[in-house]
Amino acid sequence: MPTENQLSTNIDENVPTAARMYDHYLGGKDNYAADRVACEELDKVVPSTRRLALNNRRFLQRAVRVLAEDHGIRQFLDHGSGLPTQDNVHQIAQRVDPRTHVVYVDNDPMVLVHGRALLQQDERTAVIHADMRQTDEIFSHADTRRLIDFSQPVAVLFNSVFHCIPDSDTDGPLAVVRRVRERLAPGSLVLMCQLVSEDPEVRAFVTDFMDRATQGNWGRVRQEKDVAEWFEGLEILEPGLVEVSTWRPDTDVAPRQLTQEWVEFGGIGLMR
Repeated sequence: MPTENQLSTNIDENVPTAARMYDHYLGGKDNYAADRVACEELDKVVPSTRRLALNNRRFLQRAVRVLAEDHGIRQFLDHGSGLPTQDNVHQIAQRVDPRTHVVYVDNDPMVLVHGRALLQQDERTAVIHADMRQTDEIFSHADTRRLIDFSQPVAVLFNSVFHCIPDSDTDGPLAVVRRVRERLAPGSLVLMCQLVSEDPEVRAFVTDFMDRATQGNWGRVRQEKDVAEWFEGLEILEPGLVEVSTWRPDTDVAPRQLTQEWVEFGGIGLMR
């Protein structure tokens, strides 16, 4: 795993990235032909992916609102934040309280460029260039120290990102979660979700396809039981660990995930 100083700041438009593919599915413009081609190929096997991406974004927006309004969270640390789109974490949280601080973390140089341009006039929000597995570097970064007081509750977000990293005893999702939780105060909350499938053929195809498409910058599609392991020891907020379009929908007619070849699965855990 590269250190922060070793992360490339070059943008290779010929190699798809998860962040730019996600941007394309959300209807954004910060993506290249290679990203759009990869999405088209993926859709041939898992055609619900655009709906999945949209529902995941709506889940994030609902969750941030709940964290800010119902739990009084005024500090957010967003790992693997992706490219800026409409209603980003800081915009939702700062509508509840303009004093809210947000730190975004991403290893995609395009996210860094666009994010910093967007946030030039916002002293309460920052974007740092780091791999989500670089816990020490993230927590000790000057912008993190400036904006986040870890003696107080923090909302830590791992929204649809853990499928981007492989399993590892030292840097896999479970190890990352444990390192982060060690640094958080009681009352902090951790949001986690990722792509899961109970169909072994879908898991194998998507994992292999994305690994090849992104030239090894991928982990794997997992199962619900894998996600549940990350939440051990946390008090899981209602409605529990679910397919995310069913997590506290705004209305009974809110969009739902219609097909189940793969889904975004997760929830929010509270530290006591």
